[in-house]
Amino acid sequence: MSENDTIPLHPSSQSDIDEIESLIYAAPSATVLPARPPSPPRATIPISVPVSTAPKPPSPVPPSIPITVVPTAPVNPNTVPSSRVAIASEGFGSAPNTLTEPVWDTVKRDLSRIVSNLKLVVFPNPNREDPGKALRDWDLWGPFFFIVFLGLTLSWSASVRKSEVFAVAFAVLAAGAVILTLNVLLLGGHIIFFQSLSLLGYCLFPLDVGAVICMLKDNVILKIVVVGITLAWSSWAAYPFMSAAVNPRRKALAIYPVFLMYISVGFLIIAID
Repeated sequence: MSENDTIPLHPSSQSDIDEIESLIYAAPSATVLPARPPSPPRATIPISVPVSTAPKPPSPVPPSIPITVVPTAPVNPNTVPSSRVAIASEGFGSAPNTLTEPVWDTVKRDLSRIVSNLKLVVFPNPNREDPGKALRDWDLWGPFFFIVFLGLTLSWSASVRKSEVFAVAFAVLAAGAVILTLNVLLLGGHIIFFQSLSLLGYCLFPLDVGAVICMLKDNVILKIVVVGITLAWSSWAAYPFMSAAVNPRRKALAIYPVFLMYISVGFLIIAID
């Protein structure tokens, strides 16, 4: 068989080929969609690349400085309390403890305070113009001593019932001081309760002096003169403090009961024989 010879197809194959050709020619022409435009270029972040990746040289180490240790003397624990006491006495820190001090030191401190307050209340001084400053460091030992001393003086002056005289005098003076203080507070006075008791007790000092003089000289005329002078002295001592504690419009209501109590004590001094 030569190359130009053809081999006839099978009838069924020829029909299939014809059918395929008819489908190709009968199909509509396909439309080609335009291509998608290219997307814009994206921004890029520049990355700095080190010029040299060689390791950095180590920093130089400073030269070592020799340290010399100076020996210190040991601390004596016995000197610590003394330094604390010195600091407290100068106004820094807590006050020194008075529970461990000798009894005589306590007595001397209390006596010096009584004398100081007595000078501020009874005798003329510039601080009488400022009652709050005059009796700022008040105490109750002085008033207690003056009340007891006046009661003892009156009982010694009495010829009979000495214990009853002392009881009456002590009760009148103690209860009178409390009542007068409550009277000032109820009137709207600006004063501390125990400060008022201390003030009224210190103002009894002139009457104590008058009671001692009347006990030594049993003369009615002398008693009246001495009691009048000491009564005016006690009233003069109590007036600025009690009057400054209340409203000026209520001053008479605060001063009158004080005068009344001192007058009653004066009558006791004159009446006892």
